[in-house]
Amino acid sequence: MFDVPQIVSILCGAVLMGALLSLASLRLMGILQQEGYASLNLLKWYFYRGNMHHRRMALLALILALTAALFNVCFSFLGYDYANLMSIIPVLGAFAVYFVADKRYALKVPLKYTTRAVRLIVAHTVICIVICALFAFGLAAIAYVADYTWIKLLRFVPIAVMPVLTPLTLALANTAMKAYEIPHLNGYIRRATRALDASSCVKVGITGSFGKTSVKRIAAHILGTKYKVLATPASYNTPVGIAKCVGETPPECDIFLAEMGARRVGEIAELCNMVKPTVGVVTGVCAQHVETFGSLENIYHEKGELARRAQRVILGETAADMREDAAHEGVDFAAEDVELTQGGVSFTLRVGEKRAHVECELLGRHAAQDIALAAALCIELGMPFEEIVASIPSVKPVPHRLEKSVSGGVVILDDAYNSNALGAKDAVEALKCFGGKKFVVTPGLVELGEIEEETNEGVGASFVGLDRIILVGESRVLALRTGYLSAGGAAENVTVVPTLHRAEELLAAELSEGDAVLFLNDLPDKYVP
Repeated sequence: MFDVPQIVSILCGAVLMGALLSLASLRLMGILQQEGYASLNLLKWYFYRGNMHHRRMALLALILALTAALFNVCFSFLGYDYANLMSIIPVLGAFAVYFVADKRYALKVPLKYTTRAVRLIVAHTVICIVICALFAFGLAAIAYVADYTWIKLLRFVPIAVMPVLTPLTLALANTAMKAYEIPHLNGYIRRATRALDASSCVKVGITGSFGKTSVKRIAAHILGTKYKVLATPASYNTPVGIAKCVGETPPECDIFLAEMGARRVGEIAELCNMVKPTVGVVTGVCAQHVETFGSLENIYHEKGELARRAQRVILGETAADMREDAAHEGVDFAAEDVELTQGGVSFTLRVGEKRAHVECELLGRHAAQDIALAAALCIELGMPFEEIVASIPSVKPVPHRLEKSVSGGVVILDDAYNSNALGAKDAVEALKCFGGKKFVVTPGLVELGEIEEETNEGVGASFVGLDRIILVGESRVLALRTGYLSAGGAAENVTVVPTLHRAEELLAAELSEGDAVLFLNDLPDKYVP
């Protein structure tokens, strides 16, 4: 049925098409990586109504089909074999245009080319090549049996549908690779667990619906003035993240601070089994990630796992009901008489019976609560109150957590990592301390399940008193606008834009020296159209 030149030609075409498809899927790879390599989450994102990436891939498929068919027809006088060969030209051209255009939609969190990501890219490329080859041989066989000129001429055009199927092929590759990845990662985690078990350092777990990274960073700074401290970097709060921080040898430190994140039931227990914390901190509980947890009760029970496991636990205000679960609650503490200024926050720190007035450059009412939590943890770990108070003024802002900068005389408050209603309202309160016109740019809050609309309406109501509200997105921001208008906000102050880039264009045109702008919650790439 096929001679050697035909077989070689089909295989070369499959390799070329498979490689191009794999390159066109790097954005999908980035989303998959952000989703913790969960294939189902990738597919939900891709097939979500209105997803622009889905539309772009469909458009690419349509252009491939039309241009390939056109070239086949135009060069039909050469015979169908040569006409099929000439159709490679528009295929290369269409992909080149797609790659150039796709640069406009770069991921905010770029794909990290870890060894796992590289392995998956290779596996996906191989799968794309194999599918394209099988597809091509099947179409060629059908054309041979039909023995009709037009079918032979256009036999490979249906392969143009492949770009639309790339999420499925990537999910297939990801699922296949898990046969290797899961045992590999589990072994890595087990070695890090053994290293922690062999270390004599005091192990501290920090969890909660908000403030984990901030409390960890503040505590690490204060404790670092007296002890040798190892803290998980950035927002590393999964078993793999902790394993990366610890490595395979016992950490040489006095205190290990492990941030513990969770989006599903059972994940805090897994982290506790790994770290085995003797001291725990539960910063607080709210409806963050209720979409994946299923209910607020599940969130509360899951965060409470640390309170049940640790020998001593420090509980934030919204986690106070966990006292019944705690084996031993730590020292009583509070941030009293909180005052907000453009330069930071000042308050009376109370830990047990001791009090002191403190100031630092962190912004927002929640910063005082985070410092008080960190101070209580330091007391539990044996640090004198006076040394704690002395180190608080030098605490620096955590990146993207209401971090202040000034550009061209405009104050910029970067609260991109904020994703809960309490923190959002505190950030808006901090913005109102500044002079000039006050702007807020936000896409709203997500992963709140059934209460998402109600919560965003409450956040929108807090915008009353601001001069300009720029909402980024489409349907998700309607609740913000409704809440703002219902609370008495002026409709002319609100603008809805499709992308952050468009919001930045508006700001460039409207901001003046002395104004202040708050960037509230920069959504993950999966929520960007």
